Amino acid sequence: MNTIPLLPPPEIETANVLRKAAEAHRYLAELKGVLAVLPNPEILIDTLALQEATESSAIENIISTLSEVYQSDPASNTYLNQASKEIHDYARALRKGYELIRNRPMLTNNYILEIQAELEQNNAGFRKLPGTVLRNEKTGEIIYTPPQDYDTIIELMSNLEKFINEPEFYTADPLVKMAIIHHQFESIHPFYDGNGRAGRIINVLYLILQDLIDFPVLYLSRYIIQNKSQYYTLLQEVRYTGQWEHWLLYMLEAVTTTSKNTLANVKSIQASMESYKNALQEKAPKMYSHELLLHLFQHPYTKIEYLMRDLAVSRNTILRYLDVLLQLSLVQKIKKGRDNYYLNISLLKVLIDP
Repeated sequence: MNTIPLLPPPEIETANVLRKAAEAHRYLAELKGVLAVLPNPEILIDTLALQEATESSAIENIISTLSEVYQSDPASNTYLNQASKEIHDYARALRKGYELIRNRPMLTNNYILEIQAELEQNNAGFRKLPGTVLRNEKTGEIIYTPPQDYDTIIELMSNLEKFINEPEFYTADPLVKMAIIHHQFESIHPFYDGNGRAGRIINVLYLILQDLIDFPVLYLSRYIIQNKSQYYTLLQEVRYTGQWEHWLLYMLEAVTTTSKNTLANVKSIQASMESYKNALQEKAPKMYSHELLLHLFQHPYTKIEYLMRDLAVSRNTILRYLDVLLQLSLVQKIKKGRDNYYLNISLLKVLIDP
């Protein structure tokens, strides 16, 4: 099936879908409320964005460990491997999208193109050449052929742009609309590469535009990768049968489950930050600073050079800081090749084993 309905039928909001949407809204609202009272909510953008980037990229077989990702440093253009670089590109694209919609609360095709350019580090834009197909990873069988004609892609993306930005264009619960947007974007498949990652960035940006969350910290990639087979099966089911309910219930469950998990992670990170703050203020008040605390929670793997750069102090001062942090068991020192890294174990336990 190579055509995509410009609009789904209005009757897709079944009783089951609306019940599930209400549950998802409840947990999403709880997460939003917790974020609203955090003193440093923006730190979570950096901390959780790389976790999301790693998992979202893994769905498309760009595989790197969080350890490798955190050891890489985009500020100095130093990456352990190509996968780590692509994951940092994803995190930058996410940040780019967030900055765009904060400056102008819309999600236009031009914004989507800017996000994609940051993601793929090129300006290929929407597909102009035919030949793109989606294949079964194991068998190589073609399972879906997205629109091939450039004019059709532009028409469908223009329609999607209206769907995203004009509430009267299609009336539905915003979480239901998010699920529809994701399906339509993945089915249009407008780019040569990175459609899945771009689509997942669009998900969280749309939630922000709908005022369902204030910061880009709710990421569905972990749920999708844990239920990957069902994800692709349900995408196909809508394409071939036009039946939306199973897909909508899947995506609403993804929001519910992810909201619960993110809420737990945010609370754990906040408690850990408070613990570090109290330890430093009590045991090392002269070296404590808000900037030092933020650095330790923005860089789960830090180095002397990173601390010098962020805190703007001398190497000898940083060495004294690290001695104290090691004595207080707030960081753990490991050697990787010729480099020494200082790990925030408390934070890594949340990020790697949530």
